Amino acid sequence: MSQTPMSDLQAVVDALRERDRFLVTSHEAPDGDALGSLLATHLALEQLGKDSVMFLGGPAPLPGEYRFLDLPARGLLRALPADAGERTLVAVDCASAARVGAEPGVVEQAPFTVNIDHHHDNPCYGDVNLVVPDASSTGEVLADVFRELGVELTPEIAEGLYVALVTDTGRFQYANTTPKALRLAADLVEAGADVHRVFQGVYENVQLAKLKLLARALERARVLEGGEIVVSHLERRDFEEVGATEPYSEGIIDVLRSVEGALVSALIREPPRDGGPARKVSLRTSVDEIDVSVIARKSGGGGHRQAAGFSSDLSVDELTEFIVREVRAQIGAAVAR
Repeated sequence: MSQTPMSDLQAVVDALRERDRFLVTSHEAPDGDALGSLLATHLALEQLGKDSVMFLGGPAPLPGEYRFLDLPARGLLRALPADAGERTLVAVDCASAARVGAEPGVVEQAPFTVNIDHHHDNPCYGDVNLVVPDASSTGEVLADVFRELGVELTPEIAEGLYVALVTDTGRFQYANTTPKALRLAADLVEAGADVHRVFQGVYENVQLAKLKLLARALERARVLEGGEIVVSHLERRDFEEVGATEPYSEGIIDVLRSVEGALVSALIREPPRDGGPARKVSLRTSVDEIDVSVIARKSGGGGHRQAAGFSSDLSVDELTEFIVREVRAQIGAAVAR
């Protein structure tokens, strides 16, 4: 069972209780935990009578499978508000200060930062930090924060937390599915989270272009090291030809991870021409002996032991060689122990 450090919890609760104006955000290329946590935190602060604004920058549209959360209609801003430098920043599910808000300098200009997360490599960049590495999701951590604040779990808040929980546990199938996570899921459903609506929105509302993108990734999949590593890549023209944006690649890596015998899977993709790094890499593993976040951190990225990512200007072949070399090193170290 994950245990929330009470001293950190109290510091975060005090900061949220004592302050009045907030800017709530998460990381670039947001997933279900990021978006569900973002919405739940915003609604909780509003319930407490606070002035809260949600923000996520970057050129990419939000992933289509989370459209049912209706974040734009709930006030999500895609451009940093003019008064951002006067608001307390609440960063949820974001392990790196550089990724906060998907826009450079968001943390630096904030007068005070509250950092709430569950990534084990989070460096605690906030003025107050609540990082619980053995929590299933940031949504789980937030549930403890809300309880201490006396926030009522309305159906809308419960559904945001449920989206965070169900997606980061892989529909309660990943190793981070703890008894506490399952008990929380039951509490959220009792509070009004619509399980069927979430399932349909996230898992049964797939755009055809996303399936075409998946087909291209599967066609290019390479099985290396006797089947222990699966690597595929998507080129910029793939997105253009099938009519997909970058968020459509979300989830493809998990299909690659399911290949029989694979210990590590990697998806290398070329994002749209936005002046950033040439390629982005997603990594997954299914075994405890390998920590893919270590591989990601060597290239300036990060994440969880079993799910991580980074950006790079290296070619597909160079990245593949790097990944294979690092996985070999970890397997060798595990055997030596």
